[in-house]
Amino acid sequence: MKRLFGKKSKEVDESKLEKKEVRETSLVNPDYNRMKLYKKGINKMADAKLEDAIELFQQALRIDPGSVDTLMKLGYAKFHLQDYNGALKVYDKIFDIDITNPEAWNLKGLVHYEQKKYAQALAAVEKATESDPTYGMAWYNKACFLSLLNQVPESLETLKRSIEIDVKNARRSIRDYDFKNVRIEDGFRRIQEVVVLESVRQGYHTIGAIVWTTYLDRVDAEEGLMKLMEKGLLVKNEKRDGLSKIPIWDLAPNVAEKLGRVKRGWLGVTAKALPQPVKNLKDLSIAIQSAKEAIEEKDVEKTMNAFEEFIDNAKSSEYMIENFLEEHREIRLWKIRLKDRGEDYLEKNKEKMLVLFDNIGVAITIKLRSEIA
Repeated sequence: MKRLFGKKSKEVDESKLEKKEVRETSLVNPDYNRMKLYKKGINKMADAKLEDAIELFQQALRIDPGSVDTLMKLGYAKFHLQDYNGALKVYDKIFDIDITNPEAWNLKGLVHYEQKKYAQALAAVEKATESDPTYGMAWYNKACFLSLLNQVPESLETLKRSIEIDVKNARRSIRDYDFKNVRIEDGFRRIQEVVVLESVRQGYHTIGAIVWTTYLDRVDAEEGLMKLMEKGLLVKNEKRDGLSKIPIWDLAPNVAEKLGRVKRGWLGVTAKALPQPVKNLKDLSIAIQSAKEAIEEKDVEKTMNAFEEFIDNAKSSEYMIENFLEEHREIRLWKIRLKDRGEDYLEKNKEKMLVLFDNIGVAITIKLRSEIA
């Protein structure tokens, strides 16, 4: 039920503050007009009006031809319009500014992939992983391209590397047709085991739930469960369902501790210990992706929980205050408003939120590259 008194005046006050902020920003921030066009372009992309978005991004680039963020979105819009040559020209402009930009190299690889130029796609994505060794999606794409070039052992090892960085890539690979050349390998069975184990870790304990969450066939899921029990990672129990009993699987006692002591990764790949600053930045990068996914899904509860990583004092709040003070304040305000206004507020502010997390993500990537170097 809407409140009859009090709420309207508060909204009017907020509106006045926002107008004041816009006036002040436009006067003191020389980049204001470019950002205004840039945000309009993103909104047009969200509405699938890609031609309009391209025009807005081009206008923004007249103000600042060296804006990598704007060039990135322009290339992405051209890519989705299947203007592959146009997209490649845009990415080449980015390389004139930043030859080590991993996202641009990864996207250039995807353009060549769509053109079925797999060798060129591989060459591009290799530069992405060289620039950012923690870029899980670039490693995943590299594995795809190696498989398409029938370099099966190399593809499997690269896929394992991508999963060590982001375990979600294991589940992604299960139904990816690009890995048709790799699925016959024994090593791919171990990847399926990772997917099954992760499903159980997330609270899915019955065979039906495991099949549903992993995309595996029932036979493959059952084989993965059996192998994991043989390795002592899972235990099988039963629970009553009406008059019958059904099998359920749980993590073996102390399995988390066991995994923590293992010197090799789940897939047999040696797990390199990351320096603490790099680990903290990597964790924050993962949190950014989780927040963006929740926003894209328009899941209010999931989005609010994702925001906690950035504003909770026990998590990344201190780092955010030190390095992203304005963004920290904005995220805190968004959480309050999401609690009050729910899905309508999320829908209205979705693109603004995504832009903010994109910008933080770019800054985190630059810091990561600096720490790794």
